[in-house]
Amino acid sequence: MERTIVHVDMDAFYAAVEQRDNPELRGKPVIVGAPKDAKRGVVSTCSYEARKYGVRSAMPISEAVRLCPDGVYLVPDMRRYVAVSRQIHKIFEEFTPVVEPVSIDEAFLDMTGCMHRYSDETDLGMRIKKRIAEETSLTASVGVSVNKLLAKLASDAKKPDGLVVVKSHQIDNFLFPMPLRRLYGVGKKTADALERKGLRLVSDVRRRGLEAVERDLGEFGRHLYRLCCGQDDRPVGVQSGAKSISREITFQTDISGLQTVLVNVAKLIPYVGQQLRRTGMRARTVTVKIRYSQGFATITRSTTLPESFDDDDTIYDAARQLVQGVDRLNAIRLVGVGVSGLREEKQASFLYNKEDRELTRVLDDINLKYGKQVVFRGRSLERLD
Repeated sequence: MERTIVHVDMDAFYAAVEQRDNPELRGKPVIVGAPKDAKRGVVSTCSYEARKYGVRSAMPISEAVRLCPDGVYLVPDMRRYVAVSRQIHKIFEEFTPVVEPVSIDEAFLDMTGCMHRYSDETDLGMRIKKRIAEETSLTASVGVSVNKLLAKLASDAKKPDGLVVVKSHQIDNFLFPMPLRRLYGVGKKTADALERKGLRLVSDVRRRGLEAVERDLGEFGRHLYRLCCGQDDRPVGVQSGAKSISREITFQTDISGLQTVLVNVAKLIPYVGQQLRRTGMRARTVTVKIRYSQGFATITRSTTLPESFDDDDTIYDAARQLVQGVDRLNAIRLVGVGVSGLREEKQASFLYNKEDRELTRVLDDINLKYGKQVVFRGRSLERLD
């Protein structure tokens, strides 16, 4: 049976949520990432009005300000974005149980065997977009095709608020005029190197043929040729989704000292723990990341626990021990916390008592309701001593 795969990608998600919740921002260039006067920080996302000025995700804030000095610069409100993301992912489950979250604002849906409910792929895509708009007042771009590669490329093709369907007999017409840099795994440096070899478009690779491309580029050439043929047999599911969950913060002013590091670790953990619980996963490994100002040297420390976990206390206790073993005196510009070794496991550890689990559930519910961290543990507060 030919597969029916959908890729849903929210349009300028963080900026769109800000514009939805603050009507004064609608129609204005909104840049989410850091304050306008921040010496550090990058653009997380920006509205389409800001993109007209050349502002892009991952761009340094200072560069964004140079391009768009009159833009509205905002600090991300991740609690609010996570709450909206949760609404959207619940909508996906109305259409199919086979959902692979890719990030906070995008996911793959496997609709194979479910198409009898819809007149065609366009009808399916329109219904998904309509439900998202009804529930969140936000727009999404949707791609529908026979595999994940093509569905992702289709959702990117007509943003924002787009809907593109690529059926099996349309694959070559869809792919041939596409620049190779649009393909997954082909970054700027790789695309530049390919262009020097006369390969700029998908059609260039296809015309040269598999044998010639593989002879010039080795194993990567074979992989590239498969992409240019629209071939992708990856399944939709948890196995091909995220292998870790992490959160980090870059400081506007350098920090140092054990207590300050621990306070910031404690602030990050609720975001990691809540996402772990929301996806129904448990972890085995905790990782702490620290980046120093001098030379941007970065270190990571990890520990794997004997029992799987999904609670904040276990993450904090492990992270605290890891921090003890690193240099906290030199100026630090970034701290991060992550968990990995994810698995679906419904049985809670006997080390984690019922009262602690109930408290965590209540904190999650309250904070998700308000879209931000309004109730938190005392360890995330700065101490006066």
